[in-house]
Amino acid sequence: MKKAVVVGASSGIGREVARLLLQQGWSVGLAARRVEPLHALAHDYPDRAWVQAIDVTRDDAPQALMALIGQMGGIDLYFHAAGVGWQNAALDATKEMRTLLTNGVGFTRMVGEAYRYFAECGGGHIAVISSIAGTKGLGAAPAYSGTKAFQNVYVQALEQQAHMRHLPIRFTDIRPGFVRTDLLGDGQSYPMLMEPRLVARAIVRAIDRRRHVCVIDWRYRVLTFFWQLIPDALWRRVSVHT
Repeated sequence: MKKAVVVGASSGIGREVARLLLQQGWSVGLAARRVEPLHALAHDYPDRAWVQAIDVTRDDAPQALMALIGQMGGIDLYFHAAGVGWQNAALDATKEMRTLLTNGVGFTRMVGEAYRYFAECGGGHIAVISSIAGTKGLGAAPAYSGTKAFQNVYVQALEQQAHMRHLPIRFTDIRPGFVRTDLLGDGQSYPMLMEPRLVARAIVRAIDRRRHVCVIDWRYRVLTFFWQLIPDALWRRVSVHT
């Protein structure tokens, strides 16, 4: 039986991916700051679901992750879905710092711990949700797009390091466009919104196929392709409104 830990399983894409893995017969460790939604999801799968409170911004988060993995008797997949983000044209310092703490420090803390675990136990699969926002710096969301670019490059660097060290660790960087989740519950209008369950299916399919990078969906693949072609001198003059 395959085993996975999903960090950020209390809502949104993380919850839908965890639900889909459970439906497909996986044993799943459900982790997030809020445990009440996790218990509600685990209720239907009492023999294959574990619940653990993990706040990725806390120093003790890696120990909590390893405790969960120990309860499960090991894992094959670490899936990181924890993240925050806002449009922040006013550059509110509190929002910027919280984004850095969660998407930067917390991401590094947890993905690094999963990497070290798989390096010691003989391999595994690390999959993360980053974003198309890492493609170019977005003036409407500076810290968010900056941390997503960091995540893209960090996973790429770990994948290269695993190859250098001959470690059988696979990586999948999931880069969705706008998804109808609580993360976008800021009253703003977003184009080309996708439904979490459809995105979760695409994610699990990408994991099964061992994709290295997966942009979801085809509209965003086209969009980011053209974004990458825009010279920086022109990009800095473009007004990108979401």
